[in-house]
Amino acid sequence: MSDFAGKTMVLLGNEAIGRGLVEAGCQLAMSYPGTPSSEILPSFVRFARVENIDVHSEWSANEKVAFEEALAASYTGKRTTVIMKQVGMNVAADPMMSSAYTGVKGGFLIITADDPGPHSSQTEQDTRMFALFAKIPALDPASPDEARRMVPYAYELSEKYEIPVIMRPSLRVCHGRESSTLEEPTVLDRPANFVKDTHRWAATPRYRLKLHQQLNEKLARITEDFEADTTFNFVDNADAKSSFAIIAAGMPYATIRDILKEHGAFERVPILKIGTAFPYPKKTIEGFASKYDKVLVVEEPDAVIELQLSMRNRVMGRHDGTVPDAGELTGEVLTDVLSKVLTDAGVIDEPWAISKDLREVVNDLEIPVRPASLCPGCPHRSSFYTIRKLFGKKGIYTSDIGCYTLGLNLDAVDTCLDMGAAISMATGFYHAYNHDKGDIPPIVATIGDSTFYHGGLPALAGAIYSDARYILVILDNLVTAMTGMQPTLALGVQADGTLGTVLPLEDACKGLGARFVRVQDPYDQDGMRDVLKEAQEHCRGPEGRVAVIIARHGCLINDKAAARANVSPVTINDNCNGCGLCRKTFECTALVKGDPVEGKEGRFYTVIDRRVCADCGQCIPVCNRGAIQLLEN
Repeated sequence: MSDFAGKTMVLLGNEAIGRGLVEAGCQLAMSYPGTPSSEILPSFVRFARVENIDVHSEWSANEKVAFEEALAASYTGKRTTVIMKQVGMNVAADPMMSSAYTGVKGGFLIITADDPGPHSSQTEQDTRMFALFAKIPALDPASPDEARRMVPYAYELSEKYEIPVIMRPSLRVCHGRESSTLEEPTVLDRPANFVKDTHRWAATPRYRLKLHQQLNEKLARITEDFEADTTFNFVDNADAKSSFAIIAAGMPYATIRDILKEHGAFERVPILKIGTAFPYPKKTIEGFASKYDKVLVVEEPDAVIELQLSMRNRVMGRHDGTVPDAGELTGEVLTDVLSKVLTDAGVIDEPWAISKDLREVVNDLEIPVRPASLCPGCPHRSSFYTIRKLFGKKGIYTSDIGCYTLGLNLDAVDTCLDMGAAISMATGFYHAYNHDKGDIPPIVATIGDSTFYHGGLPALAGAIYSDARYILVILDNLVTAMTGMQPTLALGVQADGTLGTVLPLEDACKGLGARFVRVQDPYDQDGMRDVLKEAQEHCRGPEGRVAVIIARHGCLINDKAAARANVSPVTINDNCNGCGLCRKTFECTALVKGDPVEGKEGRFYTVIDRRVCADCGQCIPVCNRGAIQLLEN
């Protein structure tokens, strides 16, 4: 008997999902970190540990690897999960498509966290669209606790039909908090037992056709289940006398409930809440919509339910412009939408003015918009500064997904596409210029340590194979910093804190055929400049290939002991003339505007903001006038 079962806890959405995995008997969990999904795997590990349940957990090299590992384990009868953010689904798409055909044995749950907005992603894509494309059932939780309760339901569905199941919590579900009454964990006694069946697990195209037909039959039966089950699909205010109704899914459903209750209009509006996004429960949705003259469909970030509704003449939503076609459906956005629609439908007498007044109050505060910036003391800043100072405007700078994308602020990032693309695009730039048989500009690719293992390895293999010649700087801060300080493969630390095998970056690069591999501390800016020059000479030499520099210095936030061991506090002396070049070119948030320079309009002396300064001393070489110096004791 669990000591936690029956207790009520306020949980972060990702914690609730992690708890749900333990309660559902998940035995193996694989993930690649990515906001807003990053806390799910650690929460799963934590709840399994306090319940004294033996599980396997893993931060995988990338989402495709994580998916395939979890899928294989499900073939043996184990309950497994793979966890990622929505753009990670792009990486895992290949095995995902096939897994719908082959199916599974043990329950296999694909947890993909969507980022409407987007707040920390390259795209605002909708995982439910992937579900339609791949023909995999998808569940769409509207709150943290519903996400927890959906997990065991998903496993039961997966095992009933031997099919993968997607659950896609959105940003506000993942990072919201809600009270949850915990359930007794399920502990399964399922020894791994892989039963060979080559026509299924290794199906050739001939058998894939048969598997596709079987998949379609499964989906038809699942549709019937979704239409009969009111656990996650239900109607609020079914008896309301109204010619207008709402169909809502995911987090927008919870937001709409709150808005309508706040304005005293909740009980006047019938609302169909849909938690099973795919396969489309047609009888439930179409039957509801047929009762009303006008139906507003509210979902994010795309129009999945609205797309499948047949009665277009009575539907309002994204397609007719009633709901914005991009961006997160926040309370402010939905208040405006509902105010207009409910007034037009005669549900309320006049539009609400609260959301507009709130925006005016916020605007009147004149809060300055501060761009995202690398942390004070971040070693990436020194790398970017040295690269840009050496190669200047002539250089072509490809970069990648991570904290270091903010090298944009130092004019040292020209492209950023997806994980691993820094290397592939640098290769493309090189071959394009080399094709002209003329001068080739300096090309410098920057990529993080975790990102290199995620998508950079095959790109570097291709670059060396095709004889590309440019500089690759692997920004190694010894952690996956942006998503929450998860360990990288180079550290050999597992998701549960145990030690695995260390995979050094330099060995990986040499193993792929790189002849020039150097490790350099970017805090030593002179040394960094020298190794960059040496790398450029190697690239242009007769035996040159991609020159790899591993810029290694730990993240100061992750390793505070190391930060305190290298304290170099600075001050601004009287040589400062207010030119502001230190603030512009080094772009450290600890270098801020001070008093205006008398007689020189627009100039401000630079001062050190001691509240945020990391005392790293990296800004000292930036000022040619010697205005930044070490603070004397």
